[in-house]
Amino acid sequence: MTSPKPHTHHTHGSEALRADGIVKRFGSVEALSGVGMHVSFGEMLGILGDNGAGKSTLLKILTGFHQPDAGTIHVNGQQQTLNSVDRARSLGIECVYQDLALVNGLSIYHNMFLNRELVRSGPFRLLNHRAMRQRAMDALADIGVNIPNVDQEVGRLSGGQRQAIAVARAVHSDARILLLDEPLAAMGAREAGQIISLIERLKARGDIAIVMIAHNYAQTLEVCDRVMLMQHGTVTYESHAAETSPAELLEIVRREYREMRGG
Repeated sequence: MTSPKPHTHHTHGSEALRADGIVKRFGSVEALSGVGMHVSFGEMLGILGDNGAGKSTLLKILTGFHQPDAGTIHVNGQQQTLNSVDRARSLGIECVYQDLALVNGLSIYHNMFLNRELVRSGPFRLLNHRAMRQRAMDALADIGVNIPNVDQEVGRLSGGQRQAIAVARAVHSDARILLLDEPLAAMGAREAGQIISLIERLKARGDIAIVMIAHNYAQTLEVCDRVMLMQHGTVTYESHAAETSPAELLEIVRREYREMRGG
């Protein structure tokens, strides 16, 4: 495994990522209106909300893909400008998107090292397949993912296995703040269960902070420590997962629809 970057210290319970007063406009549309969030190492935050609530926009700001029009972001307690995805990555922030950015025709181990290929020293820059294969096996085993053959094409894998590989790739690249975009979407119960247990193992390490965007209230409450509900670009509710229920969250959303319709 790659060793953690020397200048960072990730103590369980210390704050990993904080955003305050985040505003984002696209033309005349205000996608985010003063949103705040925070997550600590060893903790998992679930961000819930319907399509158009602003979840994805917030995620893209936290990954450096979009820049906010107002607000501040702190990483490891220090204010940072995430002006690119590379900048966010250099601070240990990695996002696993719903479409996973895996290449179906390539092997598992090639996907693990996509755009980060290991090369042999020497004049020809030959790929070091043996080292990549071994490190891919180690990285998967390290987070408890059992995939017998890393030479398999990714296109032949199940949705849960593909998700596990994308997560393993992010962790292997030294990510300490892991953003998960709908990791359980379009998965059967068994596969979702495997990914939930993988996420729980990562959380138990204590040196990784996890933010998960989701639609499913019950699954999110099951796996997250805290949840926040976003509606129309603002955070309308925040709570410890143990202190709320799917029914309570649903009622908040229903109440708001009734108010919108003037009922």
